[in-house]
Amino acid sequence: MPIRRYLAAAMASVMMITGLLVSAPAAARDYLQCVPFARAESGVEIRGNAKTWWAQAAGTYQRGEEPRQGAVMAFAGTGGMPLGHVAVVKKIVSDREILIDHANWSPINGRRGQIERNVRVVDVSSDGDWSMVRVWYAPIGDLGLRANPVQGFIYADGEAGAPNKAPSFKAPVWAQNDWKPGNGLEFVAASLGQ
Repeated sequence: MPIRRYLAAAMASVMMITGLLVSAPAAARDYLQCVPFARAESGVEIRGNAKTWWAQAAGTYQRGEEPRQGAVMAFAGTGGMPLGHVAVVKKIVSDREILIDHANWSPINGRRGQIERNVRVVDVSSDGDWSMVRVWYAPIGDLGLRANPVQGFIYADGEAGAPNKAPSFKAPVWAQNDWKPGNGLEFVAASLGQ
């Protein structure tokens, strides 16, 4: 009898863990992640968690500490952001401020996975080298309270000082400002090869 109970408990545990593993990706499909958004917006063809983009770019894309229009800003993984984050530089405002486009940063109206455009980012590093930034956070209507470490900028093409070219493809439907999560997200994910 004790062996049957043990086996039943073990089987129940395996089924519960399997259920959790299968349902986790389903939850992520309910909102847009930063990686497919940045890939489509920038033309930088890197896959995997955002925190790995900086290392993956070595030898394939030029990298640097200088923000350029169209470059991917690669955030390091942290305790509060374990998978890192990637965003696309849209405009250089000053030597310590830029505007970015990104996805899945601020929950807006209680929903994750939103696309945010022209988001303010301020360099707060002591050396002015863009290694630490604060990013606009919609729920508080101001720059976020924490500073976020940045690995650097990944340039889709070109030589130092040249702005990245815009992607040569038509922007996908979810890149439009009126797109909302759930509007055909399964087609978006399939089209990005996730």
